[in-house]
Amino acid sequence: MQRRNLLLAAALAVACGGAAAQSDYPNRSIRLIVPFAPGGTTDIIARVIAEPLGKQLGQTVVVDNRGGAGGAIGAIEAARAAPDGYVISVATVSTTAANPAINSRIGYDPVSDFVPVINMAATPNVITVHPGFPVKDYKSFTELLKKSPGQYSYASMGTGSIGHLLMELWKTSTGAFVTHIPYRGSGPALVDVVAGHVPIMIDNLPSSLPYIKSGKLVAMVVAAPHRLADIPDVPTFEEVGLAPVNRMAYYGILAPKGTPKEIVDKLHAATMKVLEDPAVRKRIEETGSLIIGNTPEQFAQQIKDEFAIYKEVVAKQHLKLE
Repeated sequence: MQRRNLLLAAALAVACGGAAAQSDYPNRSIRLIVPFAPGGTTDIIARVIAEPLGKQLGQTVVVDNRGGAGGAIGAIEAARAAPDGYVISVATVSTTAANPAINSRIGYDPVSDFVPVINMAATPNVITVHPGFPVKDYKSFTELLKKSPGQYSYASMGTGSIGHLLMELWKTSTGAFVTHIPYRGSGPALVDVVAGHVPIMIDNLPSSLPYIKSGKLVAMVVAAPHRLADIPDVPTFEEVGLAPVNRMAYYGILAPKGTPKEIVDKLHAATMKVLEDPAVRKRIEETGSLIIGNTPEQFAQQIKDEFAIYKEVVAKQHLKLE
């Protein structure tokens, strides 16, 4: 009996200690893993929110870039971190849907290995063509590709990227066929499309927008909730009858599986405060992104939906890693 009482007392002490640790959270710096190299939209948004998020939480938030394998290296490290709120990560469509959908051996499950905290922002995706392309509007673009299967190719930022799978989703929705030319990032792909080596590209709007504005690329259609002020003449996928393709690239925050709800709620509340700051909103919107700021439950459902959609695309198109 005495031994049993001692065990119960020890268990109670551990439980109380855990609860105290959660209520005391955070009491040291937090690492924010960015699963891509510095300089891209994911990294920019992470650095915009890191300092003000640290101020809200009362501890420094340190951005840690862990790029490679289409975001998988950083995502794996984030998934394996202790579930105590001191290692969190930035989630993208590539790391939580597109890449895992095409790579069944990626090393983590985007749905079960994380606790979603919040979707901070989303970036429109745009299909563009070289100015020398035979047509300059979406209707003619689709008609041309449908009657010319295999004659044209498109560039993406890599196999398994959001650009790759979103274009494949467009292909399944229209019946058109264009050949995929993968690159190691949107930068090299843009160089070749602007030079006319590849006629078509699908990309995040922020990196393509300067070329669209300068006339070096012509925008056909954009994935966005409404027409955008920067490209007001360009229709959305929904406008042209392709609502399922009207999908943006998101940037959210994840915690490892098992992170206590109290910690998740603190992170969510602090991030929401950051996103309400006009200066932060302005800096994020300057990247071409739109502020989202949803609940953990809404973001969890969004990840499930995106993953399911791209798994279906992979199966229909018989896509494999090259």
